[in-house]
Formats: sequence, structure tokens, C-alpha cells
Amino acid sequence: MEFAALGSWVLAALAGAYLLVRWLAAGGLRGQPAKVTRFPAAVVVGHPVSALTGLCAWILFCVTGRPAFAWLAFVVLVAAACQGLLLFTRWLVGADGGGRHARGADQPFPAAAVTLHGLVAVTTFVLVLLTALAATDH
Repeated sequence: MEFAALGSWVLAALAGAYLLVRWLAAGGLRGQPAKVTRFPAAVVVGHPVSALTGLCAWILFCVTGRPAFAWLAFVVLVAAACQGLLLFTRWLVGADGGGRHARGADQPFPAAAVTLHGLVAVTTFVLVLLTALAATDH
């Protein structure tokens, strides 16, 4: 199951990288008022950094089999998931062109890419949790 989680995590990272590249190509934070942004810079940077840090811990778990690395990866994944949920809710509010967080330049994301990233991320979350629990039982 740890390798299924690894594959899922890598797929989520690829979909997330695609979304990040689209966001940057559309101007990123440029042109948006400093105090009111749809996607805060700290979260836009923190989400992938957290996810990649957790992925590194997960790879260490896959290599060593040590449950501590699995739980470290899960804890970091929780932080990445919280940041991802914040980005997702802000995307939803601005998806129709309205909402209080949709000020500034419109930066549309393809709904299919957002959906794929979210579904694979949830799958990863569940697989990592179940694998960490199973590793602790041994």
C-alpha cells in the first residue's frame, strides 16, 4: 500500500505542478492588490513546499520502513491539505467571477485539473493514513 500512496502522491504533485504553472503563466500575484488577493502568496508557496516535504518523508518511509517517517509524512500532509483546502475554497468563490476573494486579475483554472488534483490528493491522504496506521501495528 505504501507504493500505491507514493504513486498517488506523485500524480497529485504533477497535477498540482500543472496548476501552479497555469497560475504563474496567468500572472500569479502580479497586478492584484497587495492586501486583497485571491490566492495568498504564503499559501501558494507553502502548499507545494509542504507537499514536497511530506513526499520526501514518505520516500524515506518507503526506503526504510520506519513508521516515524510515515507519521512525519502524514503530519506534513495534513498541513498541505489544509493549505490546499484554503486554495480550493478561494478558487470556488472566484470560479463564477464573483465573490469577495475574486478581486484582481481573473486567473481561471481548468475544473478538470482542479478536480483531478483534489481527488488524487484525497486518495493520497487516505492511503498515507492507512499505511501509517498499519506500519505502527507491526
